[in-house]
Amino acid sequence: MHTDTERCVRAVQSKDARFDGVFFTAVRTTRIYCRPSCPAHPPKPENMEFHPSSASCQRAGFRACKRCRPDTTPGSPEWNVRADAVARAVRLIQDGVVDREGVPGLARRLGWSTRQIERQLLAELGAGPLALARAQRAQTARVLIETTAMPLGEIAFAAGFASIRTFNETVREVFALTPGELRTRAPRPTGATGAPRTTRATGTTRSMETPGTTGTTGPARAGTPGAISLRLPFRTPLEPSNLFGHLAATAVPGIEEWRDGAYRRTLNLPYGHGIVALAPRPDHIACRLSLTDLRDLTHAISRCRRLLDLDADPVAVDDRLRADPLLAPVVDTAPGRRVPGTVDPAEFAVRAVLGQQVSTAAARTHAARLVTAHGTPVDDPEGGLTHLFPGPEALAALDPETLALPRSRRTTLLTLVRALADGSLTLGPAEDREETRARLRALPGFGPWTTEIIAMRALGDPDAFLPGDLGVRRAAEGLGLPGTPAALTARAAHWRPWRAYAVQYLWATDDHPINLLPTEGH
Repeated sequence: MHTDTERCVRAVQSKDARFDGVFFTAVRTTRIYCRPSCPAHPPKPENMEFHPSSASCQRAGFRACKRCRPDTTPGSPEWNVRADAVARAVRLIQDGVVDREGVPGLARRLGWSTRQIERQLLAELGAGPLALARAQRAQTARVLIETTAMPLGEIAFAAGFASIRTFNETVREVFALTPGELRTRAPRPTGATGAPRTTRATGTTRSMETPGTTGTTGPARAGTPGAISLRLPFRTPLEPSNLFGHLAATAVPGIEEWRDGAYRRTLNLPYGHGIVALAPRPDHIACRLSLTDLRDLTHAISRCRRLLDLDADPVAVDDRLRADPLLAPVVDTAPGRRVPGTVDPAEFAVRAVLGQQVSTAAARTHAARLVTAHGTPVDDPEGGLTHLFPGPEALAALDPETLALPRSRRTTLLTLVRALADGSLTLGPAEDREETRARLRALPGFGPWTTEIIAMRALGDPDAFLPGDLGVRRAAEGLGLPGTPAALTARAAHWRPWRAYAVQYLWATDDHPINLLPTEGH
């Protein structure tokens, strides 16, 4: 996109928010870079240059606009659609792999050399893995500077910087402000006076903006250690009914709940654990994170965005699906449906096996038993969450006779968790989708439905398809579409690469609770 100068200029001049995060506008005369929808008067076309990432702009010597804050845009939808190694590298960097394992760790996961990674990312994003990770660290640092009373030295290391000097230099280069100036300029809660204190604090925060976030949500509840309130942006439209309805209807007691108009759940994170509350709003998702270690902030935000599919481009998706005259009326009824994801791919795979050939309620019951027996207890002073979902290592050692499942399903479950525990099977948005499908199909008890639902929600494949799903077949027949899996698959070729979204629209024709926005007491 950023190489099509004429199209980019038109988007900037029309302030088209659909392209926020897809490319960035750098202004040669001011040395500032902006999002396409920046409210400032558009610069002259001859003064513009276009970049595929904020890291590319920073690498070229531009600083972020203080008015439109381009770092707060949704991520480019391209990286969710593409399944090649560059897209997988981007998703791993977003998950903080470079910060935790360095570029060699990123290379090991991709099976590339470090030189090849650098060359490919420079070619496509205008910045290498270190520059991309540096840009992400800068945004995390700004979040902590503007929203917590943590000492700036502690923020430097919490954001992933190796030294305070590097932290100071990076913040000054990216934002043209020192960390202290950023803190002074930060919005204050109503009635606050003076600059935020820089003495040691518990991490209690006020409202904020963050990478992949924008604006404020109002003050966080006082006294909750490590709590951060933020807004997660998305490209409009967004239809929340199936998204939050699905999460609430399938919620496992102890790790998930619907409370006070928000979906809440526990998170198992690299440095500790957390609890997140997510609530739909007209122009953003209100997100409240309580973390035991603030170094997990970037990772937690990335997981939440994948869970709610917030980097999707609903206009592109719906335009493709509307081209089918039988599907168009369903799309027009409630455009902007998202594909629910997961915050833990291994957890979802286990739950997919537990849900084979049983009702939603039965699947929740089976999962709740595993959570109670093998999950790690956590404290939740603001709700009723009690555990983290048990990891594959814990489940691999369980006694199969304790599982209230048919013998064949026990074998399927134990084979899965042992493969996850020993590393012979890995799941996540950065994995090779077709290779992972092949490995899943090789496991006993894994048919097309289980494999594709895992591809859809755990691997984040926007083209995963469930032609054999009973609800999909029933909805297809009701719309006049083919009802047999083979014929429906042939018809769905025209929906590619968005067949996972077509599944959401087909499911939406039913009155199942997964399609209904939850109410209190749901």
